[in-house]
Amino acid sequence: MLKLEALSVYYGGIHALQGIDLEVADGKIVTLIGANGAGKSTMLNTIVGLVKSSSGRILWDGEDITGRDTKDIVSMGLVLIPEGRRIFPNLTVDENLKLGAYAIKDGGEIKKSRERCFDLFPRLRERMRQHAGTLSGGEQQMLAAARGLMTSPKLLMLDEPSLGLAPLVSKMIFDIIGEINRNGTTILLIEQNAHAALEIADYAYVLETGVITMQDTGSALLKDDGIRRAYLGE
Repeated sequence: MLKLEALSVYYGGIHALQGIDLEVADGKIVTLIGANGAGKSTMLNTIVGLVKSSSGRILWDGEDITGRDTKDIVSMGLVLIPEGRRIFPNLTVDENLKLGAYAIKDGGEIKKSRERCFDLFPRLRERMRQHAGTLSGGEQQMLAAARGLMTSPKLLMLDEPSLGLAPLVSKMIFDIIGEINRNGTTILLIEQNAHAALEIADYAYVLETGVITMQDTGSALLKDDGIRRAYLGE
């Protein structure tokens, strides 16, 4: 289980995260919603060690991982799929996947992971020798997710996976996220499409200017009048 305790982060004079308490239970989908600039991406980047916290603790299965190097955090089973996909456009789909498995030394394990990804994303198998930069937006998001899954993470963190995608493609991405979770991977999701995120979330948090202002089950927040007005356009 992932647990944040009184986590604070400063960017210069800006208090980006202000004493955040958050839990992600094993096997669950937890989502974090909030306006642009609320600190959502900062939280994910801090969890994986890309941003250093000012105070507070990050616990993974009871172990304090605050301030650990990113490569060590990844090796413990925490993987972030960043906003904007960040694939390698001049490399093939297959080469992108192999880079995702950089921490695995056993060639046989890499092949097994790749096959699991192709089973989950059949379209990538069809395009495995195609340069990633020539894929559609939805296919690039699939590749980003598959690359993150190559190390068989225990916790997969996704930052705005539906950003810029057509509604039908976005729905497909959410369906795949649900399947990844059913296959045993815990999910921490940041998503601009609050309605879709809350629909699949077991639990959800609302972040406003660095502060958690609400938390409840995804279904409960979907029914909350304030949430519906602020984030669902109702």
